[in-house]
Amino acid sequence: MVPRKRADARRNEETLLEAAAAAFVASGVNVPVREIAAQAGVGVGTIYRHFPTRADLVVAVYRHQIEACAEAGPALLAGGGTAHQALAAWIDMFVDFLVTKHGLAEALQSDDATFQTLHGYFLERLLPVCERLMEAAREAGEVREDVSAYEVMRGVGNLCAGAGDSRYDARRLVGVLVGGLRVSA
Repeated sequence: MVPRKRADARRNEETLLEAAAAAFVASGVNVPVREIAAQAGVGVGTIYRHFPTRADLVVAVYRHQIEACAEAGPALLAGGGTAHQALAAWIDMFVDFLVTKHGLAEALQSDDATFQTLHGYFLERLLPVCERLMEAAREAGEVREDVSAYEVMRGVGNLCAGAGDSRYDARRLVGVLVGGLRVSA
Protein backbone atom coordinates (compact mmCIF):
# COMPACT_ATOMS: atom_id res chain seq x y z
CA MET A 1 0.00 0.00 0.00
CA VAL A 2 1.35 3.40 -1.00
CA PRO A 3 1.13 5.99 1.80
CA ARG A 4 -0.84 9.16 1.00
CA LYS A 5 1.23 12.28 0.58
CA ARG A 6 0.81 15.19 2.94
CA ALA A 7 -1.26 18.10 1.60
CA ASP A 8 1.81 20.35 1.28
CA ALA A 9 3.71 17.62 -0.61
CA ARG A 10 0.76 17.24 -3.02
CA ARG A 11 0.67 21.03 -3.53
CA ASN A 12 4.44 21.09 -4.17
CA GLU A 13 4.12 18.30 -6.71
CA GLU A 14 1.18 20.08 -8.39
CA THR A 15 3.24 23.29 -8.61
CA LEU A 16 6.18 21.35 -10.09
CA LEU A 17 3.97 19.67 -12.70
CA GLU A 18 2.36 22.95 -13.74
CA ALA A 19 5.75 24.68 -13.99
CA ALA A 20 7.17 21.76 -15.99
CA ALA A 21 4.19 21.74 -18.36
CA ALA A 22 4.60 25.48 -19.01
CA ALA A 23 8.35 25.08 -19.52
CA PHE A 24 7.85 22.15 -21.90
CA VAL A 25 5.45 24.22 -24.01
CA ALA A 26 7.75 27.24 -24.04
CA SER A 27 11.09 25.47 -24.53
CA GLY A 28 10.50 21.79 -25.23
CA VAL A 29 11.03 18.77 -22.99
CA ASN A 30 14.79 19.31 -22.90
CA VAL A 31 14.42 22.59 -21.00
CA PRO A 32 17.02 22.74 -18.19
CA VAL A 33 15.66 21.43 -14.89
CA ARG A 34 16.96 24.55 -13.16
CA GLU A 35 14.53 26.63 -15.25
CA ILE A 36 11.61 24.44 -14.17
CA ALA A 37 12.78 24.66 -10.55
CA ALA A 38 13.03 28.45 -10.73
CA GLN A 39 9.56 28.73 -12.25
CA ALA A 40 8.16 26.44 -9.53
CA GLY A 41 10.02 28.30 -6.78
CA VAL A 42 11.86 25.20 -5.57
CA GLY A 43 15.38 23.84 -5.67
CA VAL A 44 16.61 21.47 -8.36
CA GLY A 45 16.95 18.75 -5.72
CA THR A 46 13.22 18.96 -5.01
CA ILE A 47 12.46 18.13 -8.64
CA TYR A 48 14.85 15.17 -8.62
CA ARG A 49 13.39 13.96 -5.33
CA HIS A 50 9.93 13.82 -6.92
CA PHE A 51 11.05 12.83 -10.43
CA PRO A 52 14.45 11.08 -10.56
CA THR A 53 14.65 11.20 -14.38
CA ARG A 54 13.44 13.56 -17.10
CA ALA A 55 11.28 10.71 -18.45
CA ASP A 56 9.60 10.43 -15.03
CA LEU A 57 8.84 14.15 -15.14
CA VAL A 58 7.48 14.05 -18.71
CA VAL A 59 5.22 11.10 -17.88
CA ALA A 60 4.00 12.78 -14.70
CA VAL A 61 3.18 16.02 -16.55
CA TYR A 62 1.30 14.12 -19.24
CA ARG A 63 -0.66 12.04 -16.71
CA HIS A 64 -1.43 15.14 -14.63
CA GLN A 65 -2.89 16.89 -17.65
CA ILE A 66 -4.93 13.82 -18.61
CA GLU A 67 -6.35 13.57 -15.10
CA ALA A 68 -7.33 17.25 -15.03
CA CYS A 69 -9.15 16.83 -18.34
CA ALA A 70 -10.83 13.60 -17.19
CA GLU A 71 -12.04 15.13 -13.92
CA ALA A 72 -13.43 18.20 -15.68
CA GLY A 73 -16.04 16.29 -17.72
CA PRO A 74 -18.36 15.28 -14.88
CA ALA A 75 -17.91 18.67 -13.20
CA LEU A 76 -18.91 20.48 -16.38
CA LEU A 77 -22.02 18.29 -16.77
CA ALA A 78 -23.01 19.06 -13.20
CA GLY A 79 -22.31 22.76 -13.68
CA GLY A 80 -25.83 23.76 -14.64
CA GLY A 81 -25.45 24.62 -18.32
CA THR A 82 -26.70 22.58 -21.23
CA ALA A 83 -25.08 19.31 -22.16
CA HIS A 84 -23.80 20.89 -25.39
CA GLN A 85 -22.23 23.73 -23.38
CA ALA A 86 -20.53 21.17 -21.13
CA LEU A 87 -19.29 19.26 -24.19
CA ALA A 88 -18.01 22.46 -25.84
CA ALA A 89 -16.24 23.57 -22.63
CA TRP A 90 -14.65 20.14 -22.25
CA ILE A 91 -13.50 20.14 -25.88
CA ASP A 92 -11.98 23.57 -25.24
CA MET A 93 -10.02 22.06 -22.33
CA PHE A 94 -9.08 19.12 -24.53
CA VAL A 95 -7.73 21.58 -27.12
CA ASP A 96 -5.63 23.25 -24.41
CA PHE A 97 -4.31 19.82 -23.44
CA LEU A 98 -3.48 18.89 -27.03
CA VAL A 99 -1.84 22.21 -27.81
CA THR A 100 0.35 21.97 -24.71
CA LYS A 101 1.09 18.32 -25.49
CA HIS A 102 2.83 19.35 -28.70
CA GLY A 103 5.77 20.25 -26.51
CA LEU A 104 5.83 16.64 -25.34
CA ALA A 105 5.37 15.04 -28.76
CA GLU A 106 9.07 14.39 -29.35
CA ALA A 107 9.45 12.51 -26.09
CA LEU A 108 6.17 10.66 -26.43
CA GLN A 109 7.14 9.35 -29.87
CA SER A 110 10.51 8.08 -28.71
CA ASP A 111 11.34 4.42 -28.23
CA ASP A 112 11.72 4.91 -24.47
CA ALA A 113 9.68 2.19 -22.72
CA THR A 114 8.61 4.74 -20.11
CA PHE A 115 6.34 6.36 -22.70
CA GLN A 116 4.88 3.19 -24.26
CA THR A 117 1.69 3.05 -22.18
CA LEU A 118 0.79 6.74 -22.30
CA HIS A 119 -1.37 6.67 -25.42
CA GLY A 120 -3.41 3.78 -24.03
CA TYR A 121 -3.77 5.64 -20.73
CA PHE A 122 -4.88 8.74 -22.65
CA LEU A 123 -7.66 6.82 -24.42
CA GLU A 124 -8.63 4.84 -21.33
CA ARG A 125 -9.15 8.00 -19.26
CA LEU A 126 -10.48 10.52 -21.79
CA LEU A 127 -12.60 8.52 -24.24
CA PRO A 128 -15.20 7.54 -21.61
CA VAL A 129 -15.44 11.19 -20.50
CA CYS A 130 -16.07 12.36 -24.05
CA GLU A 131 -18.55 9.50 -24.57
CA ARG A 132 -20.50 10.55 -21.47
CA LEU A 133 -20.59 14.19 -22.58
CA MET A 134 -21.70 13.19 -26.08
CA GLU A 135 -24.35 10.84 -24.64
CA ALA A 136 -25.76 13.61 -22.42
CA ALA A 137 -25.87 16.02 -25.37
CA ARG A 138 -27.56 13.38 -27.55
CA GLU A 139 -30.14 12.64 -24.85
CA ALA A 140 -30.88 16.37 -24.69
CA GLY A 141 -31.33 16.42 -28.47
CA GLU A 142 -28.47 18.88 -28.86
CA VAL A 143 -25.96 16.96 -30.97
CA ARG A 144 -26.05 14.62 -33.91
CA GLU A 145 -26.49 10.89 -33.33
CA ASP A 146 -24.13 9.82 -36.12
CA VAL A 147 -20.82 11.07 -34.70
CA SER A 148 -18.92 9.04 -32.11
CA ALA A 149 -16.84 10.35 -29.23
CA TYR A 150 -13.77 8.73 -30.77
CA GLU A 151 -14.38 10.59 -34.03
CA VAL A 152 -14.75 13.87 -32.15
CA MET A 153 -11.53 13.32 -30.19
CA ARG A 154 -9.67 12.22 -33.30
CA GLY A 155 -11.01 15.18 -35.29
CA VAL A 156 -10.04 17.65 -32.59
CA GLY A 157 -6.61 16.04 -32.36
CA ASN A 158 -6.07 16.31 -36.09
CA LEU A 159 -7.19 19.94 -36.11
CA CYS A 160 -4.73 20.72 -33.30
CA ALA A 161 -1.79 19.15 -35.13
CA GLY A 162 -1.00 22.42 -36.91
CA ALA A 163 -1.28 24.59 -33.80
CA GLY A 164 2.37 25.70 -33.98
CA ASP A 165 1.80 27.51 -37.31
CA SER A 166 1.06 31.21 -36.74
CA ARG A 167 -1.11 31.24 -39.90
CA TYR A 168 -3.39 28.54 -38.50
CA ASP A 169 -6.01 28.93 -35.76
CA ALA A 170 -6.75 25.43 -34.48
CA ARG A 171 -9.17 26.73 -31.85
CA ARG A 172 -11.31 28.46 -34.48
CA LEU A 173 -11.54 25.30 -36.57
CA VAL A 174 -12.36 23.18 -33.53
CA GLY A 175 -15.18 25.67 -32.89
CA VAL A 176 -16.47 24.93 -36.39
CA LEU A 177 -16.35 21.22 -35.60
CA VAL A 178 -18.22 21.72 -32.29
CA GLY A 179 -20.82 23.85 -34.07
CA GLY A 180 -21.22 21.15 -36.68
CA LEU A 181 -22.13 18.62 -33.99
CA ARG A 182 -25.32 20.53 -33.19
CA VAL A 183 -28.60 19.15 -34.40
CA SER A 184 -30.10 21.30 -37.16
CA ALA A 185 -33.32 23.05 -36.19
